[in-house]
Amino acid sequence: MREILANLTLAARVLGSVALLSVVVAGASPAQQRMGTGGPEAWFHKGQAALNAGDLDTAEAAFRRVLELDPQSGAAYANLGVVAMRRKNWDDALKKLRKAERLEPKMAGIRLNIGLVEFRRQDYAEAIAPLQSVMRDEPASAQARYLLGLCQLFTEQYAAAAQTLEPLWSDMSGDVMYLYVLGIAANSSGEKALDEKAMKQLLRVGGDSPELHLILGKAYLQHQEYDAAIAELEKALAARPDLPFVHFNLGVAYMHLGRDEKAEAEFRKDIALEPDLADNYEQLALLYNRARRDDQAEQACHEALKLNPRSGNAWFVLAKVYQRKENYPEALQAADAAVKVAPSNQSVLFLRGQILQRLGRHAEAEADFARAKSIMAASEKKEQEALDEKIVPSPELKAGPE
Repeated sequence: MREILANLTLAARVLGSVALLSVVVAGASPAQQRMGTGGPEAWFHKGQAALNAGDLDTAEAAFRRVLELDPQSGAAYANLGVVAMRRKNWDDALKKLRKAERLEPKMAGIRLNIGLVEFRRQDYAEAIAPLQSVMRDEPASAQARYLLGLCQLFTEQYAAAAQTLEPLWSDMSGDVMYLYVLGIAANSSGEKALDEKAMKQLLRVGGDSPELHLILGKAYLQHQEYDAAIAELEKALAARPDLPFVHFNLGVAYMHLGRDEKAEAEFRKDIALEPDLADNYEQLALLYNRARRDDQAEQACHEALKLNPRSGNAWFVLAKVYQRKENYPEALQAADAAVKVAPSNQSVLFLRGQILQRLGRHAEAEADFARAKSIMAASEKKEQEALDEKIVPSPELKAGPE
């Protein structure tokens, strides 16, 4: 068991303990407070109350009214960013939060929210700087520390991740996902003592919990032991039928066993539990693509891209579908988007080269083929890139904050 846990594929993008992470709502600035209840302060408090009640339309209108009266209100921009975050409109949220940061550079909560947005956009490297700045200003911030450690892990800064995450031990050593993440960081950075400590604690506190069975199921999936994975995932499901991501991982297991009908059913079950999870639609797209069910594959790709415009799998499958339909201009657009997400993936480059050939752009096609062959030769013994269908995605470990 120890070996299985310690050698999980590091393609997993890990985020646990969602409850620890939350967006920060800004308060009224001292200038607004001095303006009295008839000015921006009244509108600001109305917006805060609406935001706390989940009435996003009223909150947005109130904060926009604040800006009409006080165009330099960084807190109003910050909370408009929060409104956009709650709507999962990450690009708009980032725009508002950057404006708020320029107006209120000392407000750490704004930078924390920027880190959260960058995380949800899967720009993990971009999230590190704002989170580090929060840590400098508020070294006791557990949520900034945890999120920073995770982003360092995702960008393969394993030693830094372990160093960042270890101080959370006193508060989080009873959390299965934290221990799992810490163990991966420690193992990957060669910190044997910390790795052993995390793994022993994981097995101690995990007990017979559904979360531990989920982790073990994932471990067996990564090792391509699909029957053992299904057995562990069924145990998790029996203990907690509504546990998110169990159906997703069962779908992956059945998909690898060629049991496509059961795989499709499991992905649909997980969509019912997690309707905003792009990974389910990505896997359906891969499944439909393999079966040449092009119309369904195309629809699944579009659903995935609505939720995650940076989904490399979705862009890749969409390009292949358009290629088969001989819609080469749209195929090239999809392939270009896939290349932006995975510029060093030989499969993506080779597909793009094929499409360019069909469009008569032979010199560009040959350049892509040459680059794909070079990458293949250099990485023959390495793990395949994230678009490889054999890599098991880990959405259960990367669920972002609301």
